[in-house]
Amino acid sequence: MPKMGKRCWKCKLGMEEKTGEMDGVSYKYYGCPKCGEEFLDMKQLHDIADRYKGLRKASKVTVSKWGSALAIRIPKEIVVKQKIHEGGTTIIIPEKKGFKVIPE
Repeated sequence: MPKMGKRCWKCKLGMEEKTGEMDGVSYKYYGCPKCGEEFLDMKQLHDIADRYKGLRKASKVTVSKWGSALAIRIPKEIVVKQKIHEGGTTIIIPEKKGFKVIPE
């Protein structure tokens, strides 16, 4: 595999640093302004992995009754990290096993 550095391996042009976001994790990468090729260096990749791991730490919570619905408490660490606030809205997406909660 050729060493790419911060130059596009296809066009040989300098790559621009860009910002992306996936699953609530923002990250930096390099993109070629001509052909659109994208590249992450090892430092960027490790940074993404560390932030993603931080989001995936499990928390055990208790399910409570709230009127005719059920409720769970969101631990403070997650509330702060995800910038959730009282009165804010979220999206709940059912998945094969469990669900995903995405703050808006």
